[in-house]
Amino acid sequence: MPRLPIDSFRRRLYHAGVAILCGACVTGFTASRARGSQQPIAQFSTGVQLVEVYATVTDANGGLVTGLKREDFEVREDQELQEISAFAAGEFPLTVVLGIDRSWSMAGEPLRLAKSASQAFLRQLRPTDRSMAVAIGSDAEVIAPLSSDHPQQQRAIDMLDPWSTTSLHDAIISILDRLEHEPGRLAVIVFSDGIDRYSNAPASRVIERARQSQALIYPITIGRNRPPLAAELAVVSGGRSFLITDARALDETFTSIAQELRYQYLLGYAPMKPGQPGAHDWRSIRVTVNGRSDVRIRARDGYTAG
Repeated sequence: MPRLPIDSFRRRLYHAGVAILCGACVTGFTASRARGSQQPIAQFSTGVQLVEVYATVTDANGGLVTGLKREDFEVREDQELQEISAFAAGEFPLTVVLGIDRSWSMAGEPLRLAKSASQAFLRQLRPTDRSMAVAIGSDAEVIAPLSSDHPQQQRAIDMLDPWSTTSLHDAIISILDRLEHEPGRLAVIVFSDGIDRYSNAPASRVIERARQSQALIYPITIGRNRPPLAAELAVVSGGRSFLITDARALDETFTSIAQELRYQYLLGYAPMKPGQPGAHDWRSIRVTVNGRSDVRIRARDGYTAG
């Protein structure tokens, strides 16, 4: 995960359209969603590199914990406490990619229900959210480009038929590559029977690519066994993995993801230990909430510096 210049972080926060509370580097302001409102202005120091981390906080029952403040969080990099210099909380606009396994192994009821669940997910998005639909077979085919035209994307998904084999590893890398320069909060939802066939990339390369990306990854596996790759992708990105033994549970799964993506926390900090150019050293990240042993925090587990 690359560190962001402060101006890039400012653009991401503005795209978020939420209340922003920052330390010395940013003056506080609230970005209004109202049409025709004046663009908010923030003053940033120059030459600062920030690491950004999206965090999802849930209670013991899986419900979202909202209303937390910057001072409620601690961020540690390589076990060293960091100063949270930028903070945002709220319903961030979303850019999401739906990757649908259309291979022969998904033929019949699994593909039909996967299509129905993905269409229901698109209907839950807000008009400002952007989405893309990708059919996963022997390659990753964009069947609906990135846009806010959710009805058109639903129609494209409705036309999917089973075809070819599954190059799941290659498809995930291709999706992450397409999101590389997109601003704001990014998410990838991939559902498949979890069986990769004929990919050029091994699982280790998929994990490496996920560590370089800003996207939250939500792998959904239909079948009896969840491949280790699915769980690892969720951990390194800050997303969540699901194992669905009955495809009829897909609607509930997609609803759960949609609810989770509605409210998250964005934490930004300038690393106490700057990276060395060309070093590419791994930095672990751990996010906690002060005095709250009853909550669970999901956030990416680190990034590559240098």
